[in-house]
Amino acid sequence: MRPLTYDSRQGLALLRLATGISDARFRPGQEEAIRHVVEGRGRLVVVQKTGWGKSFVYFGAIRLLREAGRGPGLLVSPLLSLMRNQIQAAEKMGVRAARITSDNVEDWSRVERRLARDAVDILLIAPERLANERFRTDVLARVAGRISLFVIDECHCISDWGHDFRPTYRLVGRIARTLPRNVRLLATTATANDRVMGDLRQVLGPGLKVQRGPLARPSLALQTIRMPRPSQRLAWLAQTIPRLPGHGIIYTLTVRDTELVSDWLRSQGIDAKSYSGQMATEERQERETALLDNRVKALVATVALGMGFDKPDVGFVIHYQAPGSVVAYYQQVGRAGRGLEAARGVLLSGEEETDITGHFIKTAFPTPGEVKQVTAALEEAPDGLSVAQLLRRVNLTSGRIQRAIDLMSLESPAPIVKLGAKWQLTAAVLGNSFWRRAERLTRLRREEQRQMQEYVRLERGHMDLLIQALDGDSEDVEPPSLPEIPEDVVPQVEYAALDFLRRLDLPIEPRRRWPSLGGLQRYGVQGTIPAERRAETGMALCLWGDGGWGRTVRAGKQQDGRFADELVHACALLADRWRPVPKPRWVTCVPSLRNPHLVTDFARRLATVLGLPFLIVLEQTIPRAEQKSMANSAQQARNIDGSLAITRRPLSAPVLLVDDVVGSRWTFTVAAWLLRQHGSGEVWPLALSTLVRSQ
Repeated sequence: MRPLTYDSRQGLALLRLATGISDARFRPGQEEAIRHVVEGRGRLVVVQKTGWGKSFVYFGAIRLLREAGRGPGLLVSPLLSLMRNQIQAAEKMGVRAARITSDNVEDWSRVERRLARDAVDILLIAPERLANERFRTDVLARVAGRISLFVIDECHCISDWGHDFRPTYRLVGRIARTLPRNVRLLATTATANDRVMGDLRQVLGPGLKVQRGPLARPSLALQTIRMPRPSQRLAWLAQTIPRLPGHGIIYTLTVRDTELVSDWLRSQGIDAKSYSGQMATEERQERETALLDNRVKALVATVALGMGFDKPDVGFVIHYQAPGSVVAYYQQVGRAGRGLEAARGVLLSGEEETDITGHFIKTAFPTPGEVKQVTAALEEAPDGLSVAQLLRRVNLTSGRIQRAIDLMSLESPAPIVKLGAKWQLTAAVLGNSFWRRAERLTRLRREEQRQMQEYVRLERGHMDLLIQALDGDSEDVEPPSLPEIPEDVVPQVEYAALDFLRRLDLPIEPRRRWPSLGGLQRYGVQGTIPAERRAETGMALCLWGDGGWGRTVRAGKQQDGRFADELVHACALLADRWRPVPKPRWVTCVPSLRNPHLVTDFARRLATVLGLPFLIVLEQTIPRAEQKSMANSAQQARNIDGSLAITRRPLSAPVLLVDDVVGSRWTFTVAAWLLRQHGSGEVWPLALSTLVRSQ
């Protein structure tokens, strides 16, 4: 096949078509990158800051390749929101783009038919598709011989740097190594330091050409503010956001905090919405569009609103807590000010952030003990086990089981494989190289965490540190002349924020079914729990350890051995706000052999304040491990099976059932079932604290 020559007039016409600007000009490096790809000059990595226009390079290149009669392209992209933006960008320049992803299953057949008749210019997939046998055999194998361009977006995820985010990017690297030399390869990212570039050269080939642009963002005014207490940060946000011009993003480390912060801001008259990967696709799209159209002041988001979200006029990016690395921070704060002369990036540092990011580091890899549990269970099941079956055999959360399975299955050779819905062992074993990599990456992440805390302490030179962390040239860049935002918080606003944190009133939804795969054998129950034997929807005063009552609850349970009187009054106020119907007429509590007085004493005092009789009617008949030591619902259900009994006949009236901490809800479920079975009225669970925001 004859070599191609790039036509600069065609390229410029495409740029103007894509931008809608009649006199648009290429940004430095854009045209050179397109020329390199179109003319097949070798594999190319483009490292350019967010907003530079990397998507134009690969869509422009595939448009020119298709016009020259070459085959379609394949683009591996990590986020669904990123793909939606990419397809819109492709359509602007006449590129026929399609995607096969987990959220458009109903479109797969249509897309596959279009591929078969060569009516797709570029196919977008998530890296997980490459692990799907049906996709590899029924889709990829049929077009593999015709592919002219293979694009790896956010290619830093090929490196171990991207391990936590997308382990399946390891498959992308393997495919890249086996591509025929005539298939053009383009890899793009905004975040790649020297170590990552070394990894990419090892995976993609020693002859890799790298185009690296400047990393400085002269439109960004950066600032860090140390605010340990959540109530301080909430108050600061309520005071500050209405004064900031434009619209923006508030990043949090957890899904729980996206909801907390957005709820607080709306209570203060600020139009804010939460955003996370746990939301339905349609809801995420609606909220992205609301920000793009400036119909909300801010989205409060996890990193799910990240790579590829393209809004040039984001006026501010605020972090509610510091992320785990300056690399992650550079990428996230880079959402601001792409098309503005001045924008703000403010990092609010809280005392809980190192615990959260430390947890992410600690749980990034399975432990040897977790791998041993999973493999031992599989050894005893020659026909294999599903994840649901593994949950009943090993004391691990579904997330820890899935993490161990995912990473073991990506090894080469893999010690486990999936056949249908079940996982089976192979003859391979997990080598020492896996554990050496885990140790190395854990040390690296600890260093990145330390570097992030160094950034938090800076008074000036914020952009310099970010650029140095990415091994860029920290040339002198003057930030925009914006005055720093005051750090002071009005006391009355912080009091309001603390009151808000103490009035979360989190519902506890009742379980409606006994555990699958056998129910509770000692109680002889399985299937659906009859409505007349279920608990009612209960309430929890707070989240364990949160900035409201959570710390007071933790201190009472772990340090003082007695819950404070202020918690009694807080629960009495909760009951008054709650007003369950029919109203509880008496109070009882969940028993404990390990600490028989803690909850009993609290429930008795609460009953006194509520003016209700207190009766002990439940007992723990056999010792059992603490529910918190049980890692998943199946183990927690088994732990509670047969351990509770009725000691005396309950009152035949609605009851308030008190416990200190609720997690799996199995204790409340069994206690309520026993109470109703023995003649109690409606059972209303009340917990001082819950381990999860929504039950």
